[in-house]
Amino acid sequence: MAAAKYSDFVLYRRVLGLVRPYWLHLTGILLLSLLSPPLALLNPLPLKIAVDSVIGRHPLPHFLLLLPASTTGTETARLALTAGLVLVIALLGQLRDFAASILTAYMGEKLLRDFRAQLFSHVQRLSLSYQETRGTADSTYRIHHDAASLQQIAAEGMIPFTTSVFTVSALIYVAALMNWQLALVALSISPALYLVSQTYRRRLRSQSRAAKQIESSALSVVQEVLSAARVVKAFCQEEREVSRFFQRSSEGMWARIRIASLEGAFGLLLALISAAGMAAVLLIGVRSVTSGTLTLGELLLVIGYLTQLYSPLKTMSKKMGVMQSQLAGAERAFALLDESPDVTEHPNAWPLARAKGAVEFRNASFAYERGRRVLSNVSFGIRPGTRVGIVGSTGAGKTTIVNLLPRFYDPTEGQILLDGRDLRKYKLADLRNQFAIVLQEPLLFSTSIAENIAYARPSASKEEITAAAKAANAHEFTIRLPKGYETHVGERGMRLSGGERQRISLARAFLKDAPVLVLDEPTSSVDTKTEDAIVEAMERLMRGRTAFIIAHRLTTLKHCDILIRIEHGHVLSAEPAGVVAGKDRAVLDTSTYRRA
Repeated sequence: MAAAKYSDFVLYRRVLGLVRPYWLHLTGILLLSLLSPPLALLNPLPLKIAVDSVIGRHPLPHFLLLLPASTTGTETARLALTAGLVLVIALLGQLRDFAASILTAYMGEKLLRDFRAQLFSHVQRLSLSYQETRGTADSTYRIHHDAASLQQIAAEGMIPFTTSVFTVSALIYVAALMNWQLALVALSISPALYLVSQTYRRRLRSQSRAAKQIESSALSVVQEVLSAARVVKAFCQEEREVSRFFQRSSEGMWARIRIASLEGAFGLLLALISAAGMAAVLLIGVRSVTSGTLTLGELLLVIGYLTQLYSPLKTMSKKMGVMQSQLAGAERAFALLDESPDVTEHPNAWPLARAKGAVEFRNASFAYERGRRVLSNVSFGIRPGTRVGIVGSTGAGKTTIVNLLPRFYDPTEGQILLDGRDLRKYKLADLRNQFAIVLQEPLLFSTSIAENIAYARPSASKEEITAAAKAANAHEFTIRLPKGYETHVGERGMRLSGGERQRISLARAFLKDAPVLVLDEPTSSVDTKTEDAIVEAMERLMRGRTAFIIAHRLTTLKHCDILIRIEHGHVLSAEPAGVVAGKDRAVLDTSTYRRA
């Protein structure tokens, strides 16, 4: 996904929208920032007093004449007063900086935490097709790295920029009161600073986008290799993967070096422009001193103010350029946030407490990509409580059929109904609560066995978890483990065997107690003995439920009422299973079935 190209104005406006809930923190930071200009104005004052009133014979500034004569009457007292002012001004400045840094860090960290949570929540709402086409590494990079750009923009961009504006305004005002000609000369560099910053802004943004894309691709290599470690080791491809990662990392390194070069050249130009302005001020100021229109102390005071004026001016200009890397990150984060899910909820969606389990496909077609249909005009109807076996060759469209049921995808044409109503008319969360799904490759989280079973219903009691495990034939092997139900299964459950993982998945389905069950190749990767245990558990799980079972082994389908054969996306047949005993069991609703 290429990040959308937002303007600086749009990005800052969106950042302000996210910062708005923290207006109390922001107000505190701004108030502390407002203390910076007056403290900056005080910094050159001790130097002026030392030159004009200690070394020279000029009177003290008027506000110091209010002090007792013992602190201002002698040269030594004035020198001590000057030294004391240096310490007091420095202490006040450091206290302001400390308070501002703590408050800024607090606000920035809260903002980052909440924004990352918002991105993570949004990514989970996106359709499966998004992660399948874009990859999880890109989303991970945007949530973890690009989201941090928001904190940098708010804490290190907008606030320092605002502070610089106040500081520049105050310094310009004071410098103009003292000598407006010198102030005008000093400000003459502003157009040059603006033009340079605008020129480099575009180049830095473009380079930053490219660097972040490369870094994201390098992260995807790490994620792929670590998740497929067994395959890499089995084929002895460690060196090849290191080489691939090294190549991507080298590309990222050179991209960052190019950014650093641009930033260095940008800083050099800013320094030269500022130096030219200061040289002009010094030239005119010295002539004013020699002509008697300006004292040496006043010249030093003006230069001191202008030196501080150039610092925030350079800060403002440099932030416009250097912040482009952060703005590129914010751009990518907002682009992720602007992604829309393919599967959406109807504005007036119906609630659904518990479905009866009647399922009907009406001329349903589906394509992952335009022009490449996976399913074509699939039509059949299933009564509540029916056990449906789905068979067909690999790639025929079996898994796609069951993926449409909980609306992981929506059909591109036609309808799918649950209890007589289109799936798209139900509330999405309510609809998915009607399905318990057991996949071919059981997915467990890196927590305990108990927590994995309770994932279906986090509020479940220990007794309910144990009962579900017993029903799924998972209790016996669990209690033999050193920590029993508190045993951690490792990443993706890899500390357990495939059959053990599958039985925990079945226990999770038991605990959910959903009216519709989806079993996608649940016994494809286990031995015969384990298969028997799983099939026995499946038989208990299917009782009283509508069930869809995808399998290649006929033993897995022996409890089915109906077998649907699908090939190349077409339903070839849908007939009562030959192994079904008794005619009173639920059968195919032929009134809605059409042979493709």
